[in-house]
Amino acid sequence: MIDKKIDYVFKDRALLKRALTHPSKSKDNYQRLEFLGDSILNFLVGEYLFKNSDKQEGELTVLRSNYVSENHLAECFDKMDLSEDVIAGKSLNKEITSAIKGDIIESIIAGIYLDSGLEEAKRFIVEKLDIENFESAKNENYKSQLQELVQANFKCSIKYETNKIEDYFEAKFYMDDDCIATGYGKDKTKAEQNCAYVALNKLFVD
Repeated sequence: MIDKKIDYVFKDRALLKRALTHPSKSKDNYQRLEFLGDSILNFLVGEYLFKNSDKQEGELTVLRSNYVSENHLAECFDKMDLSEDVIAGKSLNKEITSAIKGDIIESIIAGIYLDSGLEEAKRFIVEKLDIENFESAKNENYKSQLQELVQANFKCSIKYETNKIEDYFEAKFYMDDDCIATGYGKDKTKAEQNCAYVALNKLFVD
C-alpha cells in the first residue's frame, strides 16, 4: 500500500490521487503540484544543508543540486517502489521515465505540504531523500550536476569539444563561445567528467 511506501497517510486522498496522475490520464494531473513541489524541495533541502553544514555557498549549491536532481529523485522513486501506483493513460505505454519519476516525487511533496504543512513535507524529504547522509554522499556524475546548475543560473548554450591527442583525450567545456574548463582522461567519458569537475569548481565553488 502506498501509505506504507511513502510513510505518510493523506487525509485528503484526492491530493494523493492527483500527485500520482500523469497528464496522459486526466486534466486533473500532477503538473500544478509538481510546480509547487519543486519550489518546496529546493527550499527545504537548502534549509537543511544550511542548518546542518558549515560549507560555503558554492559547495552548498553543488550539494543541493545532487538532492534535487532528476536522477536522485528517480532513484528515490524506485526505492519506494512507486511504479505500480502511477495513474497513467494508455499512450504512456507504461514507460515511466526518470523525468516522470522526479515529477511525481515533487508532486507528493507538494501534496503532503498542502495536506499537513511544511514540517511533514520536511520529514518526508529528509527521510525519503536520504539527506541526513549528505556528508557521505558522493555524486561523481559531474556532467549532470554541471548541466543542472548552469541551466538554473545562466542563460546560455553549453557544449563539450572532445578530441583524442595521442593516447589520451582532451575535453573542453563551453558556455556559448567561452571556453570555461579543460579536462583530460584515458577515454572520452572520463575526459568530459574531469572537465565538468573543473568547471563546477571554477563556476560554483572557488
